[in-house]
Amino acid sequence: MKAGSPDLATLGHRIRHFRGQRGLTLDQLGETVGLAGSQLSLIENGKREPKLSTLDALAAALQVELGELLSREPPTPRAALELELARAQASPLYATLGLPPIRPGRGISDEALEAIVGLHRELQRRASEAIATPEEARRANTDLRERMRERDNYLPEIEQLAEEQVRASGHRTGALTHREVSVMAERLGFQLIYVNDLPDSTRSITDLANGRIYLPPASIPGGHGLRSMALQAMAHRLLGHTPPASYDEFLWQRLEINYFAAACLMPQEASVAFLQQAKKEKRLAIEDFRDAFGVTHEAAALRFTNLATSHLDMTLHFLRVAGDGALLKGYENDGLPLPTDVTGSIEGQWVCKKWSARTAFEHTNRTTENYQYTDTPAGTFWCATQTGRTDAAEFSITVGVPFAQAKWFRGRESTVRVASTCPDESCCRRAPADLAERWSGRAWPSARLHVHVLSPLPSGTFPGVDDAEVYRFLEAHAGQ
Repeated sequence: MKAGSPDLATLGHRIRHFRGQRGLTLDQLGETVGLAGSQLSLIENGKREPKLSTLDALAAALQVELGELLSREPPTPRAALELELARAQASPLYATLGLPPIRPGRGISDEALEAIVGLHRELQRRASEAIATPEEARRANTDLRERMRERDNYLPEIEQLAEEQVRASGHRTGALTHREVSVMAERLGFQLIYVNDLPDSTRSITDLANGRIYLPPASIPGGHGLRSMALQAMAHRLLGHTPPASYDEFLWQRLEINYFAAACLMPQEASVAFLQQAKKEKRLAIEDFRDAFGVTHEAAALRFTNLATSHLDMTLHFLRVAGDGALLKGYENDGLPLPTDVTGSIEGQWVCKKWSARTAFEHTNRTTENYQYTDTPAGTFWCATQTGRTDAAEFSITVGVPFAQAKWFRGRESTVRVASTCPDESCCRRAPADLAERWSGRAWPSARLHVHVLSPLPSGTFPGVDDAEVYRFLEAHAGQ
């Protein structure tokens, strides 16, 4: 059909509408335009495209202008509903339901048809909200970071909940034990079970019907802390979470369960006492905080951001940076100018090559923290950085504070001091003039395409989780 003409389904509805107005049967109209009734039926049902000569003949026989026949508007409100239903039932979303299509015959009233179409609209709306585009996801992360900065990264309600649960487990001092975590689960009516066949898309699975929390085997080289996984699973129940209706809600729930787990592993009362004493003695150090509670360096650094402003009266920043310089996670309430894109998102942005989060990769001794003062357009900051490595790549964890706060930390005596003028590209992104002149136009690098650039955001009720695998897993273990 020519440009500007309606789709075949709309055209078919318009032909049927005008035929009805003229009181003609399929055979009668077909005889007038030289078509069999069955052929005309295919046209009216949008299954065959008519020739232009046939359209001219149809317009003449129906006593309407050709332009009127080819209008893009459905001829009636009923026709509009039928067309919308047809499009909905032809969508990939409807195909996933495994339901047969409904033919909107005369036996279905306009009210019933409108209700069915309304359900399809709501189904599509909810699916769209749950998926989120990459830009929406970045904005959601940005909104979440801003929300937490307004609260100084501190959630007192979850602090109190965690403190109550830890005390009820019998824990008093030191690192929270696996046994105490099991007691916490038992008080909620759950048993912790370690299995080696969890679906790849999950970290844990909670069987609400049988009161079980399934976790990976107790010894996983380089794996996540099992105590933290179990506490996160319990947090969903304690915080009254329901299946997230949007990507924003999914991110907020994830933040809450991570916060709860950290507040249990590093309880507020004991942590604040430890940190306040270290501050008094001017020997604050993330690595000491980490070792005192038996957690990872990143967990201790993040927990420090929860407590530093509210209980130690200091602003600060936290960075997790990949070996290639990309910012993976960040928080600041001290004015450090984090790199952002046009949406305000920091994830994936390049960190200045002069910041300690990147210079730390150049050090040969990576067993202890590296200390550095950095002069920036927003002021001077002192930072402590620890590097690490996963199976995939290396990374660095940085906690830093404004110059005036450095006096409370071990490593403040560092003589390493550099100047950064980022986001000015002349700082570290632009090549020196002599190099640029020598090599401009003479180099053709083959860029490495990061997989995440082309990967869609995970979808589903719990984004990224394969529901079918989860249900098969639960079925296999239900009788054990």
